[in-house]
Amino acid sequence: MSEVMTIRVDRKTKARLEKLAKAMERTKSYVAAEAIRAYVDLNEWQIGEIKTALKEADAGDFATEEEVQAVMRKWGRRAG
Repeated sequence: MSEVMTIRVDRKTKARLEKLAKAMERTKSYVAAEAIRAYVDLNEWQIGEIKTALKEADAGDFATEEEVQAVMRKWGRRAG
């Protein structure tokens, strides 16, 4: 179920949204809602990953020097 939400955007962004919606044969509301959903999904994921990494760091869960060197060797071979 969808709900109505009013937002303000600058004139240029609105024109770009209208152009994109027309090219996609979708409504402005659809394109805007999809953009907001994707933005929220991405930022929720990033914040979750940051929180997880901070917990690991606080627990002292870091890669060993040997693990770091192994990754560096692995990527160094592929780059060459």
